[in-house]
Amino acid sequence: MRVAIHQGPLDEVPRTVAETGADLVVTAEMSTTGYHIGARTHELAEPADGPTAARLSALAKETGVALAYGYPETDGEHVYNSVQLIDAGGRRLANYRKTHLFGALDKAWFTPGDEAVVQADVGGVRVGLLICYDVEFPELVRAHALAGTELLVVPTALMSPYELVADTLVPARAYESQLFVAYANRCDTERELVYCGRSCVVAPTGEVLARAGAGPEVIAADVTRDALVASRAENTHLADRRPDLYRGITA
Repeated sequence: MRVAIHQGPLDEVPRTVAETGADLVVTAEMSTTGYHIGARTHELAEPADGPTAARLSALAKETGVALAYGYPETDGEHVYNSVQLIDAGGRRLANYRKTHLFGALDKAWFTPGDEAVVQADVGGVRVGLLICYDVEFPELVRAHALAGTELLVVPTALMSPYELVADTLVPARAYESQLFVAYANRCDTERELVYCGRSCVVAPTGEVLARAGAGPEVIAADVTRDALVASRAENTHLADRRPDLYRGITA
């Protein structure tokens, strides 16, 4: 599978889809509306099968490319910070709601999700979904690895001065849990927040296969099961775990 990260405005996604030759294109957290938009979050929120989903499903079907995008999801009285995965045939495969809300900005407008591992198969690859702050919790990434996730897709709105997360923590997560990570960040400015870009695709070896800079950019890399199997044979973190020693983590 070839995965591309679109680090830029959503209205340029169709060109990215058409030109990258990717099997899956990933956009940033809340890419359909903006992230730091206050009360407009609730005004612009849509159900998982709303008009934005219909538009992007049509794009996926027309181009034969799967899409993962961040958006505000409304469901009854609740609004969630969500990411939806659409396959190359335009079918909605999976929808994940951010479980770890970051600071007052997230907590003021969103309800936290309560499902840790959401996955779907895309082109023969088991794809898992997280959002931004979620990836900073090693337990959550490890849960994905144990559940069979091979490629972890993470739409993000990481701002300066936290580049450490994109540059150091994300490769560490890929290595310690032995999976590919596609980390898709914003690169714009909203009010006082300056998003730092630095999107990346990381191999389970910890190698950064593709890295964006601070501005609008498209990056792509290949994700293969052969590379995953070889890495897990060499780096046996998952096989060498001793869960009996870790029970206190969730006590």
